[in-house]
Amino acid sequence: MFLKEARTGDLVDVVDMASLINPFSQNVTVQFQSGEDLADPVAIDKQELAFPSGEELPECWVNGYYRFQHK
Repeated sequence: MFLKEARTGDLVDVVDMASLINPFSQNVTVQFQSGEDLADPVAIDKQELAFPSGEELPECWVNGYYRFQHK
């Protein structure tokens, strides 16, 4: 799945989907897609990611307590 780094707009390929959708995991392993060479996987904070359209990640992916905060 491709996302973008919100700060720079660079596309990243998510290597570990399980950590992306786990609301208790703060980091996700990605590979940056800029340049000709394939970058090494790095772990970055999920808060720095967004969908390519600019939409933020779903609350249920980033906050494990989202159900209790909206009551």
